[in-house]
Amino acid sequence: MLRRLVTPTVLTAGITAAVVSAAVVPAAADTVQPPESNAIVQELEDDGVFIDPQVGDAIPSAEEGALEAAASGTDTPVYYVILPTDAVGSDSALNALMEPVMADVGDGLYGVLAGSEEFRVMSPNVEDTEAVREIALREGGGNQVDTLVAIPDAAQQVEDSAAAGATSLWVLLVIAVLVAGGIFLFVRNSRRKQAEVKAKQLAEIKQMATEDVVRLGEDVARLEIDLSAVDDETRTDYSRAMDAYDQAKTRLDTIREPEEIRQVTNSLEDGRYYMTATRARMNGTPVPDRRGPCFFNPQHGPSVEDVTWAPPGGSPRSVTACASCAQAVKSGMDPNDVRMVEVDGRRVPYYDAGPAYSPYAGGYFGMDMMMGMFTGMMMGSMMGSMMGMGMGMGMGDATGDVGAEGDFGGGDFGGGDFGGGGDFGGFDF
Repeated sequence: MLRRLVTPTVLTAGITAAVVSAAVVPAAADTVQPPESNAIVQELEDDGVFIDPQVGDAIPSAEEGALEAAASGTDTPVYYVILPTDAVGSDSALNALMEPVMADVGDGLYGVLAGSEEFRVMSPNVEDTEAVREIALREGGGNQVDTLVAIPDAAQQVEDSAAAGATSLWVLLVIAVLVAGGIFLFVRNSRRKQAEVKAKQLAEIKQMATEDVVRLGEDVARLEIDLSAVDDETRTDYSRAMDAYDQAKTRLDTIREPEEIRQVTNSLEDGRYYMTATRARMNGTPVPDRRGPCFFNPQHGPSVEDVTWAPPGGSPRSVTACASCAQAVKSGMDPNDVRMVEVDGRRVPYYDAGPAYSPYAGGYFGMDMMMGMFTGMMMGSMMGSMMGMGMGMGMGDATGDVGAEGDFGGGDFGGGDFGGGGDFGGFDF
């Protein structure tokens, strides 16, 4: 139902007179009949304004002319229908009257004034007619004619607001797309750079392990052993050395991650020990105890003793050493033939080459021995990274027995992951 105002405002003289006269006639005739739809259609198609004959004589021609002027020349067609009070008593009755009118006349906005208390904006194609109505009410300031005349401007404001909202939405969507695109590019570039760094590390550390594999193969070949002329123990140790060498070559061909280099150096450590054991048996000397490789260069083979050594700027620490390196350190000299690697165009000791080389060392020494030699030394970025890897492994004896896969003293270098409406002059709304 159409709502009625509690506090009516002053009407224009013409429309007020029309309302009063229309209200008197029904009192004598008992009912007010709504106009025929065809009559409304004819007037609207003529000049855009229909005024019911029952109130037409009371509306000044100037006000009717103002409505006709407002109805013409608008982007969205605007039509005005002025009815007497109680010509339609409900929303359903008004809809029943106007729907065939709008069907015949066509798209546009229809401002309907039914007496002094009812004002509606209707349309067959414009959705937000209530917003148009509210703006027209506000712009009219309580004057019916001004309110009706304000409908075209109100419709434009609603259209502009909708366009601005759509533009804002598009702007937000564009910003969202740009932000998402930026994040995608950042993630993609980050992953690409990480992949490039990883590939570079893999190539460098694989080259280093390749050199160790070749060196072991050459050293084994120098044994020049005649298997038919040696005892079973010598033959067994030699076979183990050859198996470890073959295993290192196979693993070297299959690694895809820098951390997997540990498997190669683990096999190399086995091969180095069994080659040394084979040579000792061939020379008739005691087979050496299983010890970790020479810290300064694992290619030197098993160590013979521990020595106290401090890197430049570091604190002293006990490390494993071969006979030659041990003699150099105890004589106050630098170790001989330190295992060097090229990093960013410069040659540095492998233990100071960065975290990518910790799996290389881990395969040779195992976690316990690594911790025993490196804790507190903080030798470059590699040592700092390894101390923060959180392996959760206990300290072991650097000279402990070696188990399978190069685990010294039971330790295992496992690797880290480095990687609303309002009042309107007496209308009901």
